[in-house]
Amino acid sequence: MTDKQAKELRLQFCKYGQEHVFKFWEILSSEEQLQLLQQAKSLNLDYLSQIIENVLHKNFQPDRYASIITPAKFIKFPNSEVDWQKCKETIAIGEQTIKAGKVAAFTVAGGEGTRLGCVVPKGILQATPLKKKSLFQIFAEKIKAAERKYETPIHWIIMTSERAHNETIEFFGKNDSFEVENIHFVKQGQMPAITNDGKFIMETRSKIAMHPDGHGGALKALGRSGLLAMLENLGIEIISYFQIDNPFARSIDPYFIGSHVKNQSQVSSRMVRKLYPEEKVGVFCERKGRSCVVEYSDLPKEQAMLRDAAGNLVFCAGNTGIHLLDVQFIKQFNGKDIHSEIPYHIAQKIVPTINSLGEPIIPQVTNGLKLEMFIFDILPFAEKTIVLESDRLSNFSPIKNMDGLDSLKTCLQDQLKLFTSWLLVAGTDIPTDANGLPPFDIEISPMFADNKYDFLTKWKQLASKPAIMANQYIE
Repeated sequence: MTDKQAKELRLQFCKYGQEHVFKFWEILSSEEQLQLLQQAKSLNLDYLSQIIENVLHKNFQPDRYASIITPAKFIKFPNSEVDWQKCKETIAIGEQTIKAGKVAAFTVAGGEGTRLGCVVPKGILQATPLKKKSLFQIFAEKIKAAERKYETPIHWIIMTSERAHNETIEFFGKNDSFEVENIHFVKQGQMPAITNDGKFIMETRSKIAMHPDGHGGALKALGRSGLLAMLENLGIEIISYFQIDNPFARSIDPYFIGSHVKNQSQVSSRMVRKLYPEEKVGVFCERKGRSCVVEYSDLPKEQAMLRDAAGNLVFCAGNTGIHLLDVQFIKQFNGKDIHSEIPYHIAQKIVPTINSLGEPIIPQVTNGLKLEMFIFDILPFAEKTIVLESDRLSNFSPIKNMDGLDSLKTCLQDQLKLFTSWLLVAGTDIPTDANGLPPFDIEISPMFADNKYDFLTKWKQLASKPAIMANQYIE
């Protein structure tokens, strides 16, 4: 970059009220100046100023319509064998779609396990009772099993963050990509952290503090990387989206996919019934005839507590973060102006920064705002959506906290409950306590089955069935 170009760039930042970014310019080393210029050049100031204007000065808070929402309509979970028999046509449609190579898997895996007490990409976390498989390995095995069952290659896209990207790729390299051939890595976009008055926060004298742009950034990442065009060229029509911290998510689910195709849905979502009003999950709702998700923190208390005559929560449809996205539908979110894109949400955070002398400090209280997009905010743009109820134990047990609810401990317990429930239905004699837990650890590999019906089918086919005992692994 020439001196003239550097000067013009600095003037641009002055024009948008961000001149403080270059406050220490004169005392930076040539290397630091180059670093700052390269970062500054990568930012679209016009785009960012519009976003900041919307979220701060126009009070653009999409979830403030919570008072005029109604509960979401959803397709109830088929609880009985009779119900599942009625779903055979739907499952067949899903299986045909998968066999035709029209489905790709997409995993959001940019998070780090800081809330879990570790500083590695969350996908590396060991998360099974016996084999201590990583979350990445769990999903790799699910995808391999689907490829084997449906006799078709399945492309797997993994979205990482700037911080997690290299370590994630190294981890897959060390593990020979878990023998999955069609893996594509893409980096999540970044946004500057800002102050309450919209100023970029400086992490150092020569670096603007940046953060991932939220899981909604997946849409832009797909377009920016060329992967969306690749999927289209491959004839892939549906993206199966799920988050890395929920090992129960079925990456390739024929019933879900069949329901999506049968209903000509553009965006389909999996839900579980909320366990209690304050459960920290977003809620599927409807507003003006369109689907939406209202975050738990934005749902008014009177609506969160509302129950019907039978005592069930009215706003009960909890968001699991599992979706099916039509490739043709999500193409519209690439290359359009700010007003036709999904909105940004504000999160107050402690952002490491510098003081007036340029010295590094870590504030004791929140000092910045992070702007994030959420994938579910595309729902109101879709003409046709569906929400399917899921059995919680079969689909949702996320690992978000170090202890307590939604922790590794509760996820491991839920895996044991799930495996035990399959074995009991299969007629095995396995003892359980009042909570459905066996007195020892067992594990069923996704390569054997990732759902009850596939498990029962394979179990019946076994010429010699293994005795169920402590440390039993079925693969």
